[in-house]
Amino acid sequence: MDKKASRLKRALKLRCKIKKVATNRLTVNKTSQHIYAQVISHDGSHTLASASTLQADIKASVKNTGNIEAAIEVGKYIAEKALAAGVTEVAFDRSGYKYHGRIKALANAAREAGLKF
Repeated sequence: MDKKASRLKRALKLRCKIKKVATNRLTVNKTSQHIYAQVISHDGSHTLASASTLQADIKASVKNTGNIEAAIEVGKYIAEKALAAGVTEVAFDRSGYKYHGRIKALANAAREAGLKF
């Protein structure tokens, strides 16, 4: 099994568990250049908040968009937007990525900014 197939298998298992809880989810996607985050409604029908390193205000505040500092900024920003939308509690959908590095930094920043996981 290659690296991508393993990640997708982990993602599927995690999403099945989140679906049983029926709560809004904070989903994360990353590339080597950027990191993206969305708060999606519990039924998956619409996006409540989103943030990424492609946004002008986040891109201007960081030197490099593919590192931990950028992930921290995205985590803070997504938490602010989610709280403004009335979402205080989410399930963390890491899309099968292992919980370390940029994923961990984004999650910790969102927790510190007020989101409950």
